[in-house]
Amino acid sequence: MAKLIYVTNVSLDGYIEDASGDFAWFPPDDEVFTFTTDLVRSVGTFLYGRRLYERMAVWETDPAQAAQSRLRADFASTWRAANKVVYSTTLTAVSTANTSLERRFDPAVVHQLKATAGSDITVGGANLAAQAMRAGLVDECQLFVWPTAVGGGKPGLPTSVRTDFALLDERRFRNGVVHLRYRPLGH
Repeated sequence: MAKLIYVTNVSLDGYIEDASGDFAWFPPDDEVFTFTTDLVRSVGTFLYGRRLYERMAVWETDPAQAAQSRLRADFASTWRAANKVVYSTTLTAVSTANTSLERRFDPAVVHQLKATAGSDITVGGANLAAQAMRAGLVDECQLFVWPTAVGGGKPGLPTSVRTDFALLDERRFRNGVVHLRYRPLGH
């Protein structure tokens, strides 16, 4: 069975975006970018909420992103190769290949996807990840904790769900970022 992994960037005070919806406070350097690309290389399917999908779609729809460097080209190629499922009630069409649009998150469908997938699945977007966590579908949380406090915004983890975690691994980067890998207890 494939693992469902929640991967996100968070500020030191636990937010994925600040109060104005911005997340420009975590520009990855080459070391973090390479690690992230290697992390998602084994992912066969990305599950996205609409907002995160629209921000990530540029890796396919804007060739200038990949043209900036060899590292960016590698990430773009990795991202384009994976399947994407976008959950949105407002999006009318998707702009990338290998992408399907779903109107609502159905835990039974995601459970079946996990049972039949040949490689791991990530869930991105705090609201979608919260639904997956409430349904008990998340097998790992991987957080990139950035050394900045933004003082408020959208929390990286659901505030309405109590979950205890076991630390599986951690990695420190030269720029002060820490990658933390957790397994929800009970999995």
